[in-house]
Amino acid sequence: MSILLLLILIPALYGAILLAFPANVKSFWEVINVAISAFLGYLVLLIWGPPQPISFIRAWAGFGMDFQLRFGQFNQFFIAAICGAVFLIVLYSFTFMLKHPRNNQFYGFLFLTEAMAIGAVLANNLVIMLFFWEAMLITLFAMINSGNGGSYKTAVKAFVIVGLADLCLMFGIGIVEAQAKTTVMTDIHLETTGAGAVAFVLMFIGAMAKAGAIPFHNWIPEASKDAPLPFMVLLPAALGKLLGIYLATRIVLEFFTVSIGMKLFVMSIGAITIVVAAMMALIQTDFKRALSYCTISQVGYMLLGIGTGIPIAIAGGLFQMINQVICECCLFFVGGSVEKQTGTTDLKRLGGLWKDMPLTFLCFAISGAAVSGVPLFGGFISKQMIFDGVLQTNYRIFFLAAVLGALFTAITFLKLGHAIFFGKTVSNQNEIKDAHWSMLTPMTLLALGTIFFGVDHSFPFDYLIKPSLGEGLREAVMDIHYVFSLSQLVWFTFFTLAVAVIDHAIGVRLSGNSIGSSDHIRNAPVLKSVYGLAERQIFDPYVQGKAVGRYAALGLYWIDRGINWIYQSLIPAVADFISQARRFHNGLYANYLAWSLGGFLCLLIYFVGYFK
Repeated sequence: MSILLLLILIPALYGAILLAFPANVKSFWEVINVAISAFLGYLVLLIWGPPQPISFIRAWAGFGMDFQLRFGQFNQFFIAAICGAVFLIVLYSFTFMLKHPRNNQFYGFLFLTEAMAIGAVLANNLVIMLFFWEAMLITLFAMINSGNGGSYKTAVKAFVIVGLADLCLMFGIGIVEAQAKTTVMTDIHLETTGAGAVAFVLMFIGAMAKAGAIPFHNWIPEASKDAPLPFMVLLPAALGKLLGIYLATRIVLEFFTVSIGMKLFVMSIGAITIVVAAMMALIQTDFKRALSYCTISQVGYMLLGIGTGIPIAIAGGLFQMINQVICECCLFFVGGSVEKQTGTTDLKRLGGLWKDMPLTFLCFAISGAAVSGVPLFGGFISKQMIFDGVLQTNYRIFFLAAVLGALFTAITFLKLGHAIFFGKTVSNQNEIKDAHWSMLTPMTLLALGTIFFGVDHSFPFDYLIKPSLGEGLREAVMDIHYVFSLSQLVWFTFFTLAVAVIDHAIGVRLSGNSIGSSDHIRNAPVLKSVYGLAERQIFDPYVQGKAVGRYAALGLYWIDRGINWIYQSLIPAVADFISQARRFHNGLYANYLAWSLGGFLCLLIYFVGYFK
């Protein structure tokens, strides 16, 4: 059997077996979970770096459509990242999910999600990819719903938002098939004009929603409160981002020859996502919710880099994806450790943890610095490449958006670090310590990876990113080697970080505590109104859609009642009146003469009164 099929079938069948067990997963099954996830990573290593793409093709569906899987240099590191993320999540969940009442469901859907994600990335046919892509919608709903009591509403919200975007993707694929006369992904090359432009936008909407870009992001912060924390690592921080950027990259670089207008569309989505999500992260008072908005914001940088069409920015966008998957997963693991040891992620109930949880604090500091773009960390290098590419487009507004996002992100992590690990200590300080080794190990490995990619950024750039790009683009970036130097752009980064530190210090002094360090920004004249509208969910399309739908349903109800009244009351009444009136039409001349005289008298009275 092909290894490509095994990569899909093993997690799918194992996930189904776990769902068949009604009891909670015990330690024995936990060990098997770790072994299965590690074995999948081993299978990827066995076929890593093929000189020619590995394909699996079987006739399917009976009308010329083949079941095609393809493993090449572009999708290999996406699949490796999926397997690596699931392995670390399973190891982390060994302790975190131990006493969860529905951990069998969690693990079952986790492995099913891994199978569907690998299938979507391996698929070389848009219809096959759509099958795996849509199947993840079911596991998304199920995993969120396995959380606490309020998780069902959040699961429905996620299902509706992502489902509508997936519907757009489906329509886009239909248009592509009509235009290209094929659904084989390696054979699709269209222009973004006419129907091609519509297909581009529809397919890109599907990719945006999976990655969590604005405006398809609203379910993510709510899921951080209701869903099990490992879910946040699995989908918003890791798999969702990987799949969304994977598809967005193929849409922009492979499926379509992108026009200037469409590039501006992609860059605009990226810029809006960067700024809006970073501003929302700034005012949060819950660690996981703030991380959710930071995760959304970082997706914007990836879209911005890819949308430029500039080789260094495209490579930077993919490098940013790798860095942020590592950093955001580590940060959510930190949030889970804090929650496990203290029972909360509410900043108002945390403080002074750095002495009692030193390894957790160190992992937070490293990952937070990388996300904030501190030099000598991986996130700094990738952002510099994106900044460089954006400047080459001569659209300064996008560069300004990227810088503002970096500033707000740095301020956010200063606030989070200060509130959680410094400041006022919690009441039960003596009972708190670092989490179990099974939770610390994934955090530590990811933090070390962040340092490694910052110190030796040539490794991911030369061995992961460059080989994965298409022939023409690969030749364009082969000579790109980022060298750290005190250029104007680097000095600008130092200035941005210094402004963030000064702003945080001013905010702490004005408010008297770290939690209120962003209040002076929140209460700024214009921003206060904007934040107020955002907190009332005025900008939430799901909430506003429900409101419009409620009024539309009420209007349709009264229209339906009106139609029923016409058919059930008015028409029978008119028919009855006509039936009664027919008794007076009996054919007698005297009756008709009386009717005529009566009518004449009525007219006479009317005219006399009118001319009086």
